[in-house]
Amino acid sequence: MRRTAGGSGPLGPQGGAFAHGAGLARRRRRRWTRYGVGAAAVLLAGTGAAGWLVYAKLDGNITPDEAAAAELARYAKERPTALVKDAQNVLLIGSDSRSGPDNGRYGRDRGTARSDTTILLHLSAGRRSATAVSLPRDLMVDVPGCRRRDGSRTEPMFAMFNYAFQTGGSACTIRTVEKLTGIRIDHHVVVDFSGFKDMVDAVDGVEVCVEEPIRDKDAKLRLPAGRVTLDGEQALGYVRVRKSLGNGSDTDRMERQQRFLGALVNKVQSDDVLLNPVKLYPVLDAATSSLTTDPDLASLRGLYELVRGLRDVPTDHVQFLTVPRESYVYNANRDQLVEPDAERLFELLRTDAPVSVAPDGSPNSGSAKSSGHRASGTPTPPSPTFRGNTAAEDTCG
Repeated sequence: MRRTAGGSGPLGPQGGAFAHGAGLARRRRRRWTRYGVGAAAVLLAGTGAAGWLVYAKLDGNITPDEAAAAELARYAKERPTALVKDAQNVLLIGSDSRSGPDNGRYGRDRGTARSDTTILLHLSAGRRSATAVSLPRDLMVDVPGCRRRDGSRTEPMFAMFNYAFQTGGSACTIRTVEKLTGIRIDHHVVVDFSGFKDMVDAVDGVEVCVEEPIRDKDAKLRLPAGRVTLDGEQALGYVRVRKSLGNGSDTDRMERQQRFLGALVNKVQSDDVLLNPVKLYPVLDAATSSLTTDPDLASLRGLYELVRGLRDVPTDHVQFLTVPRESYVYNANRDQLVEPDAERLFELLRTDAPVSVAPDGSPNSGSAKSSGHRASGTPTPPSPTFRGNTAAEDTCG
């Protein structure tokens, strides 16, 4: 047993005092995190009325999606039941809306928006892990009858996934995802081009690894090869560009988006953004100004309750993958699910079971491995490893 010169115990009097001090410091850090975003705003703006004005500004930035809430309530009886208490499923929708002065530069306002990117984010009970599953916009799915923005209703149809958002907004997208996966969606968040850029700029850019120089006129993107720190405008081009990077497929684009999001998570955690009021305020201001969420999330308190458990999730437990997919049998430019792999993934998420990812771990390639035997001696079903990445991985390899 190790002793010190200061005493007869394992740490001695001085070591014990040191341990006590370290424990006290940890408790103080934990206590600080509990102050939440409201306290952060107060610290930035001073105290009293000034602090409340800052909090009220941030709180009022978020747009509640009341129409979606009403539509989902209409179909409450047909929605899946949540199976695991405290686990949360959040649908993140990136809208390609061109409305508004900041978004109009990316094309003509068509009057309707499409879901440029959709991610199903599963937060495990106890917040031990976070799993983000990309859903291809060209995936062929059953879209239920939905309410259009003008009040009329569509007929159920088999169509591309992003048709749901284009015709019926977030409520139609949620119902389509629930029908596809059997997973109850607890919350949803919609963010547009401008909001994405502002978030990246608020954290002073995100570093990625560019394998070869990029020259893309359509995306207005020029980048050298190697490690590059992207600002908001560059980051938007990087995650949206398709034809001039990789093999030009939507799958390749989604994998690039996943690696970027992993790098963003790494940046936020490594810079202690959630613990530093000076760094936290611009991130909150950027995020809240661009969000449309379900009413339960449409406040600083609601958002903080959702994310506070994520700050301690190790980056190697923050995972990104694309739902198992392949070219649609009747049209190579569309996608369809690979079964039974997709259903196995959905079952893991429904039951809050661990999901494993690896760069070359797709069950499509036969990499699923047996997880052992039951007590009866019967082999257990293989535990699949899906192709994906974690936030801990270096984008330069």
